[in-house]
Amino acid sequence: MRIIAGSLRGRRLRAPSGEATRPTADRVRQALFDMLAHAPWAENVLADARVLDGFAGSGALGLEALSRGAASAVFLEQSGAARAALAANIAACRMEARARVLAADATRPPPGTPQTLILLDPPYGQGLLTPTLTALEAAGWLAPGALIAAELGRAEPLPPGLGPPLAERRHGAARLAIWRR
Repeated sequence: MRIIAGSLRGRRLRAPSGEATRPTADRVRQALFDMLAHAPWAENVLADARVLDGFAGSGALGLEALSRGAASAVFLEQSGAARAALAANIAACRMEARARVLAADATRPPPGTPQTLILLDPPYGQGLLTPTLTALEAAGWLAPGALIAAELGRAEPLPPGLGPPLAERRHGAARLAIWRR
């Protein structure tokens, strides 16, 4: 696993030990950030973005956003092993000043400040996207007009209530979808 582009391009990332975390594959992350970088509805979305990386794991999504120009990133992760790998990755990338890690479950987040780009990679097949977005909204994490990018299992239905996605792609077992709040 590595950072694909930007100021940290090529930087290797540590994955959490064990089977509890499924890191986003490099090619899927590349596809997501290509969509964010080149879509007309996402013009300059990464420039100075405030990013929330829910279900953070290794932090690859949030660190990729920081590498590509995001101003800050908050990482929500409940697993101690994943938080240890995440902290090591943030330190290796020298992003301590722009990154904050919270020991929290994205489906039950603490109160937060509005973020402009929400990156969610919940465990596949557990139907966590809708309750996560409801909880993040209630806790104050979603800025008006925020982009919400989610990685789901290929066959998972899109959550009701968000409307049709601005973009959607399938890559192997993964399905990417992006909405605007």
